[in-house]
Amino acid sequence: MSRFAALLAFALVLSWCVYAQNPYHDPYANGYDAPVNPEMEREELVNMEGETARAFLLNNGTFFHRVYSDDFLGTLSHGQPVDRAALIAVVQSSDVKYQVFIANDIKVRIYQDLAVATCLWTTRGTFRGQRFNSQLRVTHVYVNTPRGWHVISAQHTALPPNVEQPL
Repeated sequence: MSRFAALLAFALVLSWCVYAQNPYHDPYANGYDAPVNPEMEREELVNMEGETARAFLLNNGTFFHRVYSDDFLGTLSHGQPVDRAALIAVVQSSDVKYQVFIANDIKVRIYQDLAVATCLWTTRGTFRGQRFNSQLRVTHVYVNTPRGWHVISAQHTALPPNVEQPL
């Protein structure tokens, strides 16, 4: 019986050593500190999604300089590819004025140093003097760097009218 207990203890120690060597389970393998609280990381990304909506509402390009990576690539709602400079130009354009810009139904999944956030954008405003209402499903891909989370990719998909109820 004691031989069995010794063998079991050895197997447990060996499995722990193998587990500790696995970079998928080692929070320090990527050179960054492990998050103290994963839920706090999730809340930070949820807040960033809300800040993104506010930056659009205020035509504030400064937010995108700070949060979107230099090599950001995305796709707008009608299929137009954009980099960070083009997105900031769209945000700061005087052609679009928002009266409402809401991000809700925000869901965040974190995979080590990557995160995927999805949400529903509900907007109302004017484009070149013409009134519009729209809803979009949005996906943002974030990477966690030593300077914080940065958006590296985005996909905006316009929803047809009456798919989801506006707020």
